[in-house]
Amino acid sequence: MFFVLSKVVWFVLSPVNFAILLAGLSGLMAFTRFARPARWVGLISLVALGLMAFSPLPRAVLRPLEDRFPQRDARKEPVTGIVVLGGAIGVSRGDVAMSASAARMTKAVELARLHPQAKLVFTGGAANLISEATVTEADGARLLFEGLGIDPSRLILEDKSRNTRENATFTRKLANPKPGERWLLVTSAWHMPRSMGVFRKAGFAVEAFPVDYWSSGEADDFIRPYSRAPRALEVADNGFKEWVGLVAYRLAGYTDDLFPGP
Repeated sequence: MFFVLSKVVWFVLSPVNFAILLAGLSGLMAFTRFARPARWVGLISLVALGLMAFSPLPRAVLRPLEDRFPQRDARKEPVTGIVVLGGAIGVSRGDVAMSASAARMTKAVELARLHPQAKLVFTGGAANLISEATVTEADGARLLFEGLGIDPSRLILEDKSRNTRENATFTRKLANPKPGERWLLVTSAWHMPRSMGVFRKAGFAVEAFPVDYWSSGEADDFIRPYSRAPRALEVADNGFKEWVGLVAYRLAGYTDDLFPGP
């Protein structure tokens, strides 16, 4: 129920979608006796889209999330396993297809080669709400990992999870971690706080290894505008989604902290 509700609510309340819906509403209102307030609704939607498309706002929203967990040196100690969260890969026309968060996958392969004894765990099913999935993200991960020379005996592929909470609970059962083992959690830096919160709640002790940074980490993140609206809107949407997700997961009891930290 939580999965379905989260998908439906976010479709409407996503800042980008909501601004577009407001613009559409203002267009409809313009042909009614509410034409005057329609101008204000249209203006508000236009300003909101402009701020998200061209201002530094998206990076300012994302930056605290990416700063929360620093990336540590993975070479210092032996690693038992590497857990990679889905959201970056799929299968299209029988071949691997990766999203803007492809660094999750490439870094996983790099870490797997750095620690040849470690298990490589990928967790990601299909988050389709309407159509029935015929392939999963785990299918794409298998194609990529084996294609890049990773020994199939090292792979643990979890293909049932649909969200971050299920990533954690299902993966813990498959990986069966033991006390004293070192497991690295690889996901986008902006997604790491929520991910660490749910893995801790699931009883899976992992070490954060954030990748896929969308901010530079410099002071100009808060003043440098975007020049390409599509990229800015994607950053804004992901940033706001993570903050809302942190609140929703805390209220649902999926994490013990509102803003998990090191």
